[in-house]
Amino acid sequence: MIAFVRGSVFKINSDSIFLDHDGLGFRIFMNTRDLMAISPKEEVFVYTYMQVKEDGMALFGFLKEEELSLFKLLINVSGVGPKIALSCLSSYTVSDINFAILSDDDKTLSKVSGLGAKTAKKIILELKDKIDVQETISVSDDSLDDGNSDSKNDAISALCALGYSASDALRALSTIENAKDLEAEELIKLALKNLALGL
Repeated sequence: MIAFVRGSVFKINSDSIFLDHDGLGFRIFMNTRDLMAISPKEEVFVYTYMQVKEDGMALFGFLKEEELSLFKLLINVSGVGPKIALSCLSSYTVSDINFAILSDDDKTLSKVSGLGAKTAKKIILELKDKIDVQETISVSDDSLDDGNSDSKNDAISALCALGYSASDALRALSTIENAKDLEAEELIKLALKNLALGL
């Protein structure tokens, strides 16, 4: 199995790159975000996943290891192939996708091209327990800025201790305005209010 390839970008296509590694050319399929981040003749390090099928092989690549990890999780969900997984990573960042999974946000996931509501719900169901909540909350969206990560983590821990799931706690915290400016105690109070209202 090819774990990674380092080389010079020979050509950039709409869905892949040709990577020159010591005169050997690899065609590597990538998500749109990564394709836009590289330039011809640039030296790049690409984490790869090799798919082997009866009708041939294909190499999928990622600039970040966490993208590869999420890609592997996604393609293990029934009904999600490499193309849909790449489409997910083209539409959203890893943390966006993780956040959507943890907060049961199938509407966001179903906006991905080729991914219907039924499959979006299946992704959430099968991957919810495999996503690291603490890691997701620490790099999450603007409403929970990194500025008060200790307060956020304390709030999540407290809510979990009260019997709420980590995903419920995460969802309740994500709807709090100016969360980055609040201490843990205030975050907990507002999150409990949101949970009581079913938010």
